[in-house]
Amino acid sequence: MTFAIIKERKNPPDRRVVFSPQKCQELVQKFPDAKIIVEASEVRIFPDDAYRKAGFEIKEDVSEAAIMLGVKEVPVSALIPKKKYFFFSHTIKKQPYNRKLLKAVLDAKVELYDHETIVKKNGGRLIGFGRYAGLVGAYNGFRAMGMRDQLFDLPKVETLADLKAVKAELNKISLPKHLRIILSGTGKVAKGAKEILDHLKIAEVTDADYLSKKFDFPVYCCIDVTEYNKRIDGKPMDKLAFYKDPTGYESDFMKYAKVSDMFIAGHFYGNGAPFLFSREDAKSPKFNINLVADISCDIDGPVASTLRASTIADPFYGYDPQNETEVAIDAPGAITVMAVDNLPCELPKDASEGFGTMFLENVIPAFFNGDERGVLERARISTEEGSLTKRFSYLQDYVDNKPVNF
Repeated sequence: MTFAIIKERKNPPDRRVVFSPQKCQELVQKFPDAKIIVEASEVRIFPDDAYRKAGFEIKEDVSEAAIMLGVKEVPVSALIPKKKYFFFSHTIKKQPYNRKLLKAVLDAKVELYDHETIVKKNGGRLIGFGRYAGLVGAYNGFRAMGMRDQLFDLPKVETLADLKAVKAELNKISLPKHLRIILSGTGKVAKGAKEILDHLKIAEVTDADYLSKKFDFPVYCCIDVTEYNKRIDGKPMDKLAFYKDPTGYESDFMKYAKVSDMFIAGHFYGNGAPFLFSREDAKSPKFNINLVADISCDIDGPVASTLRASTIADPFYGYDPQNETEVAIDAPGAITVMAVDNLPCELPKDASEGFGTMFLENVIPAFFNGDERGVLERARISTEEGSLTKRFSYLQDYVDNKPVNF
């Protein structure tokens, strides 16, 4: 069974990869029937030579492989018919900009497995770059603070070798002693952000203490959906019921916004859930947050200050809540916003190594054990006959370019 590490062709270039040379060696040692070939690439974080030295063939044409392993969307022109492809397709939410890609996948009779659809029976993600998004997003939040307030000068993550170097830079800074940070979410993204907060030795405090006490040292508080949402009828919050149907709930985030300086958004936002804070909320004189590191980055959505995604090259902008407009990050009364939507790209080596570990553990065995856990079957979006699987049949109107229903 031949796997190909394919070249990333999306622009701007993404240097991440599914498997590092070392992880490729682990794979073939663990599964002797597996063969790996590597498509030549000038942008990959691990150079072609590193794969050669690890014993893998570098090729311009990888069409002999049955299974193509990539990270970002494959351009329509580069799809090889009748192959199995793994990449982030950004189609499962009916994203308009990738409709042509999914249509091309079906026309080429490609079996598409989206990394986002590789899940447990309960729907929990098995692989992803979430931790690295959280790590880089939190770091970038502090970088914005240092730049805006002229407190310290943190270098861009993309200029640093690895996570160890990132943490070494954080060791050099001092934070304002009355800094209060609210972190939303409980998944991998939030845990990555928490790793940065803990490394900085910012004290984690309980929800009750955060809302009621004053501190003369930096503190943070983690909150999940049960804390920043409440039932409109005043009855107790039921987390499972909320996930099934978020109607009948409203945001309870303002109690945190009143006492926080910085907000790190690491939550998952489900369709129909209440916004954390609206544009009207941000206009309130009681709204105290002046810096938002929006790792979740839902545009014009639950975090009102996120007007657009920012870029690695230009990661920060200001939001004027009174006029609802973009301004300079240090404009009077502005909320400084970090909303880069491809944060793990800044830490390609660590992100690739971490992703490869998860992929080898959770996905590769399915090719050799008859998919006994159903991982591949749950993840498969399209079939070798050129049709959508039953699980993803809801995408048919999207493929047909009919009005999209969410």
